[in-house]
Amino acid sequence: MISKAKLQFIRSLESKKGRNVKGSFVAETPKVVDELMNAFEPELILATTDWLEINKNKLLSTCHSLSAEKMIEVSPEELRKISFLQHPQKVLAVFKQRPSSPNDFFFEQITDTHDSSNFQPEQLILALDEVQDPGNMGTIIRIADWFGIENLICSENTADVYNPKVVQATMGSLARVHVTYTNLSSFIDQLPVSTPVYGTFLDGEDIYKSELSESGIIVMGNEGNGISPEIRNKINKRLLIPCFPSDRETVESLNVAVATAITCSEFRRKKYQRS
Repeated sequence: MISKAKLQFIRSLESKKGRNVKGSFVAETPKVVDELMNAFEPELILATTDWLEINKNKLLSTCHSLSAEKMIEVSPEELRKISFLQHPQKVLAVFKQRPSSPNDFFFEQITDTHDSSNFQPEQLILALDEVQDPGNMGTIIRIADWFGIENLICSENTADVYNPKVVQATMGSLARVHVTYTNLSSFIDQLPVSTPVYGTFLDGEDIYKSELSESGIIVMGNEGNGISPEIRNKINKRLLIPCFPSDRETVESLNVAVATAITCSEFRRKKYQRS
């Protein structure tokens, strides 16, 4: 049975403030928890008898920070009372957040070169400009994982990656995609002027007819307002995802996660065409 103190601890992680103070976050369902075990340090696991019977010994032998006291058996009814999900599934885990700062991605590489003008990203990177919806955020992380994009740079007002709804929507992809929050405008300013910085606009060049590089930054904007004016001025490769046929009356715009999937897919398709 879970103690009142542990219950209060878990409940505190529902808010961003609580997560920031504790440096922890919640993940649920066997699929998500199993994926995150490979990348994050577990602090506490609450699980049903059948889940523990299958996983307990393996976790105790592989996760050195995890003791038997931190693995608590709960009934399905108790799990329903604790869970942040409408339909909980067997296990809830608390993990330590990754240490994160603007320097822990490739800002360190810029510093090492002593001259940012000599630095070029060697891979494709996604940047989110004030994406607010947790479902969109989590889905974009999952999309990045699918298309082999390992780094996601977020503006400081983008949805919190450790929000339980974001974590759930990633379906475990958070284990393989590194998310960094920073001042996005300053981040782009530190890159060489030759770095391709892509964004999608209604007046951009047709993405299916454009030459797309194998590296650079793809910026995706806010659900309602798109890419902010400040960041818009830093985009040097404006792309359009066209509707079909072009003269047909249709919706005003695509959902940002859908637009991200289309954009990433086209970048990867053209990479394989060149191979």
